[in-house]
Amino acid sequence: MQKVLLVGGGKGGLAILKTLAESSVFHVCGVVDIDEQSPGIQYAKQHDLPHGENWRDFLSDSIDIVIEVTGKQKVFEEIRESRSKNTVLVPGSVANLITKLLGEKEGLIQQLESESKKRDLIFNSIEEGMIGIDPNGEVIFFNASAEKITGVQTKYAMGKKIADIIPESRLMTMFESRRAEINQELTLTNGIKIITSRIPLQDESGRVIGAFAVFKEKTDILHLAEEVTNLQEIRTLLSAIIQSSDDAISVVDEEGRGLLINPAYTRITGLTEEEVVGKPATADISEGESIHLKVLQTRRSIRGQKLSVGPNEKEVIVNVAPIIVNGQLKGSVGVIHDMSEIQSLTRDLDRARRIIRTLEARYTFEDIIGNSEELTLAVEQAKLGSKTPAPVLLRGEIGTGKELFAHAIHNTSKRKFNKFLRVQIASIPYDKLEIELFGQVEEEKNGHTINRKKGLFEEAQNGSIFLDDIGDLPPNIQSKLLRILQDRELIRVGTTKPIPIDVRVIAATNMNLERAIASGDFREDLYYRLNRMPIQIPPIRKRIEDLPSLCNHFIQKINQDYGRNVEGITEEALNHIKDHDWPGNLRELENVLSRAMIFMDYQETIIKLEHLPNLKLDSHHANKEREDSEQRDLTKLVDGFEKDVIAYTLCKHDGNKTATARALNISVRNLYYKLEKYGIDTGG
Repeated sequence: MQKVLLVGGGKGGLAILKTLAESSVFHVCGVVDIDEQSPGIQYAKQHDLPHGENWRDFLSDSIDIVIEVTGKQKVFEEIRESRSKNTVLVPGSVANLITKLLGEKEGLIQQLESESKKRDLIFNSIEEGMIGIDPNGEVIFFNASAEKITGVQTKYAMGKKIADIIPESRLMTMFESRRAEINQELTLTNGIKIITSRIPLQDESGRVIGAFAVFKEKTDILHLAEEVTNLQEIRTLLSAIIQSSDDAISVVDEEGRGLLINPAYTRITGLTEEEVVGKPATADISEGESIHLKVLQTRRSIRGQKLSVGPNEKEVIVNVAPIIVNGQLKGSVGVIHDMSEIQSLTRDLDRARRIIRTLEARYTFEDIIGNSEELTLAVEQAKLGSKTPAPVLLRGEIGTGKELFAHAIHNTSKRKFNKFLRVQIASIPYDKLEIELFGQVEEEKNGHTINRKKGLFEEAQNGSIFLDDIGDLPPNIQSKLLRILQDRELIRVGTTKPIPIDVRVIAATNMNLERAIASGDFREDLYYRLNRMPIQIPPIRKRIEDLPSLCNHFIQKINQDYGRNVEGITEEALNHIKDHDWPGNLRELENVLSRAMIFMDYQETIIKLEHLPNLKLDSHHANKEREDSEQRDLTKLVDGFEKDVIAYTLCKHDGNKTATARALNISVRNLYYKLEKYGIDTGG
């Protein structure tokens, strides 16, 4: 160990002193400075190193090195004259240079150690096994995965011959062949089969200085290959689906750049792949904001957004959803619907609905829900009646399903391929009812016909006509209907010329026709003509056992109407329904279930008792209203009824006053007058 005397305890001396003190090859025999408060002297005191003010007190033949850092030439010369010939005198400038070099060396060593740790951390986190050897065949690298696969501990493998730890290894052949061997199969001593690649490591001159092996278990490779194959199949399938879809589809990445469009997208927007793929999501927008960018910002789907896209400013409806994989946003996918196609389909649907509403019978006997004895009897009678040309009279309370029976009778008869017209007699003004039913002929004085209008009976020729509320038919029209039933001919208003007619009459009423005959309001002979095939449709209170199936039927119907997903009703709620007498029958039941489902939360799927209105309270209010009506005069009763009808019709047509006036057969101006008169809230 070299004995060192340090002369000078300033900042430079302190730096050298610290280096010497931390070294294992130097021994500090003394620290000298005339200033006791110098940093070097203070450091010597703290570390119990010899120190003083005069260097002569420490200089002896045993001192190997004297480092002079006072910076004074005189001191340097005096020490040089006084030192032994074996003592080396080092100027402070040289000492500082050495210290700096040592410091840089330590820094480089620390940096190297840090990089080595990082390298080991990276290689040990890799799933593939890695082994490296030097030209002597000794292991110089062995990562954690290699330890796991081979079963050999890293600390045991390092420095050992590769042949000693893995006898079957072919790494040493790399020094002879100097050629890489890729994806070779090898069975280890522990029985594990691996797929390995061996690579020779060469320096700049081409000399092989080592060899390296990377390997993985064969089963992992096979699983990975299966996954890749499956992914490729899925990708091919998805691509085929997207490319063949009639809906326009576009996909963007998380930055909003176009990734994919299909042929339908080009057809609808007029934009090609070159104009969209790789471009910002705003490239296809001619009016409005990019829905893709909104979805990427909010990570939430947007549906039913109207936009104008492409050079032709095509109006479309867009649905866009985010693509989220393992919680990370990867992009978004949009589906574009052509508005013109939707409008065309809407027009077709409206036309179909009009046809169904006015010309066709929608229901069959399969649509009549229930297995009770009373209902089964009515259905069997209706089926029998459908096979005869005789008129059918459907009798039953309001809301029992008389129209449903009329549809089913027509659809089971020989006339099912001809027209089916529905006529609600009570809804047609008396002064227009005769013309609506039987038609009209207007003639000039010279006998020339100037206007000819077909009535509903002529429209239904060879088909069926359903006359609802037959008890409201005025006496003068009852006689014309009787002529049709007896003589199979009708006479238009304004002429005396009969027209042959072949129409099946299905009538319905909730009125006591026998009492109307007694009071002279209904013709007895017409009654007997209509009553040849009477069918009594039972009210709900007489078919309580049908309530569960009726509830399920209406729940499914309301699900479709309101876009809900209600699955059923609890036993408690069903018992509550069974306890009610249902004066409104099926209509009232559907109304109650509709109210319950409307006020249910969307996540609720079962109707509970708490969802249902208080049916007993509703019945009490209805009875109270009937009692109160008996104490009011006719004018107030009529006004109250008119107000209710207008409010109901307005609600039915979603506040549309023109449609409401048309349904009530009054002018829009008159409707506004009545709305103001009765103080009906129009919601606008």
